[in-house]
Amino acid sequence: MEQYQENEIISMPRIGDAAPEFKAVTTQGDINFPADYKGDWVILFSHPADFTPVCTSEFITFATLEDKFAKANCKLVGLSIDGLYSHIAWLRTIKEKIEFNGMKNVEVNFPLIEDIKMDVAKKYGMIQPNESSTKAVRAVFFIDPKGIIRAIIYYPLSLGRNFDELYRVVVALQTADEFGVATPADWNPGDDVIVSPAGSCGTAKERMADTEIDCKDWFFCTKKLDKDTVLDKVLRKN
Repeated sequence: MEQYQENEIISMPRIGDAAPEFKAVTTQGDINFPADYKGDWVILFSHPADFTPVCTSEFITFATLEDKFAKANCKLVGLSIDGLYSHIAWLRTIKEKIEFNGMKNVEVNFPLIEDIKMDVAKKYGMIQPNESSTKAVRAVFFIDPKGIIRAIIYYPLSLGRNFDELYRVVVALQTADEFGVATPADWNPGDDVIVSPAGSCGTAKERMADTEIDCKDWFFCTKKLDKDTVLDKVLRKN
């Protein structure tokens, strides 16, 4: 397996960048990324290795939640720097032998990328040499229907991901796009949203007088956005 040189610079794409393109072999056939996913949101995520316990718990969870993500117009694509046959054997073992948090007989139907040469992992900065030069960390890239990276979360090898948060990010990003708002700390559908700060004194004055907007001060204003409205526009439209 190719090793990183000690002085090699590891780059990674940034929020707002176009998702780096690649073609790859996966457990669901060949893919051309992100072209094959145009029009969909995608979570592209990496895991350190097949047949490891934290990764196994994550794949069971992701597979169980796949339909929930699909209803939010979001598809899942996994990656590790293991070979295709290792992937297939591991996923079969998950289905036949592993139970986690009451989930069992779980079949992973989303693609898992073979990346033995670390080509994709390098493009996405998934190799963090001070953590491991031969395993991808737990990177998560949220990519929008235009192929633009909208959010990135990184976890170390030892820390399993929070799937409620991954789902929340997908819904919050779509809500912000759909309604032209921002979402405050710990936001979930049904909570108040943030109205963008006023760009002029006149707008600020009007906003303070608007009874549909709750302004604590000119720069901090929220408004109601009920859960059904979010679900209708962000989830049910899909």
